[in-house]
Amino acid sequence: MSGPSIQTTARYHSEVGTTEPGLGDAHGPRPRPTIRNVAERAGVSKSLVSLVLRGSPHVSEHRREAVLQAARELGYRPNAVARSLVEGRTHLVGALVADLHNPFYAEFLDGLQESLHGDGLRLLIGSGRWDPAFEEEAVEAFLELRVDGLVLLGVAPSSETLAEAAAYTPTVVVGERDVELEGVDIVVDDDQLGARLAVDHLVELGHKRIAHIEGTPSSSARFRCEGYLVAMRRHGLAPHIMVEHGDFTEEGGRRAARALLERDPRPTAIFAANDVVALGVLVAASELGLRVPEDLSVVGYDNTHLAAVHHISLTSLDQPRRSMGRSAAALLSDRIGDPGKVARLRQVTPKLVVRHSTGPAPSDPQG
Repeated sequence: MSGPSIQTTARYHSEVGTTEPGLGDAHGPRPRPTIRNVAERAGVSKSLVSLVLRGSPHVSEHRREAVLQAARELGYRPNAVARSLVEGRTHLVGALVADLHNPFYAEFLDGLQESLHGDGLRLLIGSGRWDPAFEEEAVEAFLELRVDGLVLLGVAPSSETLAEAAAYTPTVVVGERDVELEGVDIVVDDDQLGARLAVDHLVELGHKRIAHIEGTPSSSARFRCEGYLVAMRRHGLAPHIMVEHGDFTEEGGRRAARALLERDPRPTAIFAANDVVALGVLVAASELGLRVPEDLSVVGYDNTHLAAVHHISLTSLDQPRRSMGRSAAALLSDRIGDPGKVARLRQVTPKLVVRHSTGPAPSDPQG
């Protein structure tokens, strides 16, 4: 992740100058309009422009409209850095996402951003890429920008950098339970229940040899695996337990599925750690000439938009992603207003969405 570029001194002088846009060097970038330019265009003082831009009620409607019209004509943008120095806030929230390639996170961010916008907060996004070095670099960048709050999405504040950031900045952790810091709110799915629903569905279809592909080491992956194990034992299927380590990527799912499907006897159903992993399972099944669901049933997790694509039609556990985003935004806005609150946990309930990737267990001598 590269750092922000540094403006040259010449560019800096051009930006803070008083020349109105359009009157500068035609061969160079136009200087940015300043609050002084707006005041001159509107025929008012700089202090009155400041009052209007801060939303002060102590300005006549006629003058307010004159200032706003001048700002629009000039393309003026308030200096957020200067405003933050005055207010002691930046109105920025940094969201650290474990993997931007996973559509679950993108759909969660939609709900988060919608709610933050309603609270007057703007969202910055950084990707951790399942790499502690990238996670720390992104969080350091957020802290340098003096964000008002942090959302850690699929990332546990386990490193010293992340733990320190969460200790001094209002923080909400999403999808991870392994948080031992005071004052950090958590939004999670009932992953164990989701896994049990997946296994119950497959057992109802007559499957016994049900395998599970684990995700990247995390509390959500651990709870899904534990739910799978509990459900298999409850159905008397302990001898058929098969767990293959993977990660939360399509390629990881493909490799893990190949390892499972080349066993003898092979599983007749696979419960994947998420929808992206399940796509990898579908690829592996195709490579091996197996039909879904006639030869192999597949269940994903998250119920992302990929699961509903017609030619994929993946049975999956639904997490209410947008409502989770809105819940995280509400918790964060509340904590920014009152950092001393006791930590809260919001748990959502998953639901099984059945599509065409699951069907009756194939009849064979191995059962």
